[in-house]
Amino acid sequence: MRIALLGGTGALGGGLALRWGRDSDHDLVIGSRDPERARAAAAEYESALTEQGIDRSLTGFENGMAAARGDVVVLSVSPYHLSTLLEEIGPRLSADAIVVTPAVGMEAGENGMIYAPPPQGSVAALVREETPDTNPVVGAFHTLPADALRSIEEPLDMHTLVFGDDDSAITPVRSLTGEITGLETFLAVSL
Repeated sequence: MRIALLGGTGALGGGLALRWGRDSDHDLVIGSRDPERARAAAAEYESALTEQGIDRSLTGFENGMAAARGDVVVLSVSPYHLSTLLEEIGPRLSADAIVVTPAVGMEAGENGMIYAPPPQGSVAALVREETPDTNPVVGAFHTLPADALRSIEEPLDMHTLVFGDDDSAITPVRSLTGEITGLETFLAVSL
């Protein structure tokens, strides 16, 4: 399976790339608005994996090109950039690509982070609304700390919720989640 991590140069996308790079044999494609930045991140992740004794090859592309190559497309970008990203990549997704969103509508307030959902009610609902109907949308990885994911020398002991409106898409995302050592789904919900 080929996993495209859009926004894969960021903390969460990079952490997932490193964990899947270490724990699975899936093809990993790093996406970014800047293709050079995507290629540099892919090389950085390869180097980090080599330090762990793992010989892996990752590729980097502009987000649209990465999305076109993905069987599973993880939107590891800020929720406030999702609409623009989905407008750009929607026509390029393969008809059966699973779109995964880990984004949560949180923003910094005077007293810390506050929940600020989009008008659709949740980020997953926004992604569903703006993704082609042929592509299933799954929510996952919302509760994972990016710094812990990126520290691949440290073990994980974490759980994440996986949800969506298509069981045939939830099942492979649960499987991909379980391939990361120390990460499990505590609940999978079909909406």
